[in-house]
Amino acid sequence: MSKSVVDHCRAQELEFAELCRRSGLESSRVEAIYLGRWTPSPAERKAIAEAIGVTPAEIAWGHKTPIQHIYGHGPS
Repeated sequence: MSKSVVDHCRAQELEFAELCRRSGLESSRVEAIYLGRWTPSPAERKAIAEAIGVTPAEIAWGHKTPIQHIYGHGPS
């Protein structure tokens, strides 16, 4: 069963700053991925997975925050 980035980091006692350093990605992007606000590209998935020491398939990717419409109230 795959775990989230947060779960992998907690299991390994990997600090957020160290995850950023190891991944080589901008901290704002790592934060968005870490918090489930951004679905990463294949290259970002690879970088995060390598930083954690797992394969991309071992990580549950995706949004944790529901996506909402910003404008309007839908079709009338």
